[in-house]
Amino acid sequence: MTENGPLGRLLHGHLGLLGRILAILLLTVVIEFGVSTVLYERASGTLVREDEARRLAEHLVIARKLVAERPWRERPDMADELTTGRYLVHWQPTRPPAPRIAPELEEMRRQILAWEPELARSNLTLRLASPGRDSTVMGELALPDASWLHFATRQKVLRWDLALGRIAQALVPAFALLLVGGLLIRRTLSPLRRLAHATETVGLGQQVSMPEAGTEEVRHLIRAFNTMQRRIHRLIEDRTQALAAVGHDLRTPISRLRLRLESLGDEAAERTLGPDIDEMEEMVSSLLAFLAGEDDPEPAVLTDLAVLAATCADDYADAGREVDYVGPDNLDHRLRRSAIKRALTNLVDNALRHGSRATIRLDVGADEVRLAVEDDGPGIPAERLTEVVRPFVRLNEARARDTKGLGLGLAIVQRAARRESGALRLSNRPNGGLRAEIILPRT
Repeated sequence: MTENGPLGRLLHGHLGLLGRILAILLLTVVIEFGVSTVLYERASGTLVREDEARRLAEHLVIARKLVAERPWRERPDMADELTTGRYLVHWQPTRPPAPRIAPELEEMRRQILAWEPELARSNLTLRLASPGRDSTVMGELALPDASWLHFATRQKVLRWDLALGRIAQALVPAFALLLVGGLLIRRTLSPLRRLAHATETVGLGQQVSMPEAGTEEVRHLIRAFNTMQRRIHRLIEDRTQALAAVGHDLRTPISRLRLRLESLGDEAAERTLGPDIDEMEEMVSSLLAFLAGEDDPEPAVLTDLAVLAATCADDYADAGREVDYVGPDNLDHRLRRSAIKRALTNLVDNALRHGSRATIRLDVGADEVRLAVEDDGPGIPAERLTEVVRPFVRLNEARARDTKGLGLGLAIVQRAARRESGALRLSNRPNGGLRAEIILPRT
């Protein structure tokens, strides 16, 4: 089926999603009905195989001739001698009342007479033994002296054709058309699958232009999705540019304040105003880092994550802080190095701010890598573990007030993990403290 054909143009141009599925099902039913009807008629016309009719005709001709040549007293013995593993033969001087010939055996009788025309004068009759349960054939024919020769097949020559054969013949086109129908429906729904995949990338900061294809409803949906994408990214770009300008404007007066404070030479004023200026700088830096995270152009590169974590721990140790690293010596992983380093630094700063020491752990599993930071602080109430990753959230009752930033540290970590198709998981340690894990899929 091609898209350029009449049916292809109908399915891909003028029918909606529901109409197209109904058209596919209707086409499948019509074809299945037509094929099944043809096969049924063909099976009904060939209930008995032609070779079986030929063998029976030959056996009846020979038996009729041999029995007719014998005296009446020898005919029963001759009939017994003519009985084989395939046919039973029995002679009687008179004919018992014969049941009506089975209509489904008319074709078999016609074939027998076609093979042996001389049996046409023998008043040949055929019937089924135990119709509905058995498929052996019985019958009788007249000898020239008006006695009768009775016969029956020992094998069920009609069993396959009357039952399993028809079922198999009906199932073959049904399964074939089910496969064809499934492929057509899958092709119909493929634009929706591509749209679902594109939707997943929206939250990762990627703009994917979807080609408009499929049914009218799907094309309209894709068109709306593309328009929504453009509006969202335009809004993000405008917001980022505005915030970058505001951040630049804020940093300039902050720098002037620091310079003027230093020029005063007043140590008391520096001790009083210096921390406030540092906090203002930290707020601006963390806010810009959080809002500009989606537009970070940094590509993913192969990085030794173990060396990165160990180096981070050494830097803090050199600064006089108690930070240890536990994990392998090397682990190559494809990621955005600067973003993960910033996230790891945020976690360590957070751990040292609320505890006296921190441990960086790197665990490697079959399907994932866990980069964890553990502290010995007070931890976080279990019911609020999911709340602290939200931007601008502080838990004053669980931890000391954050004197720097705006409460964006964990939100930045979560965003960095999501950009690597990973996740941030927080949990309280059994012996006290918090465990913050960046879980990354293996690459």
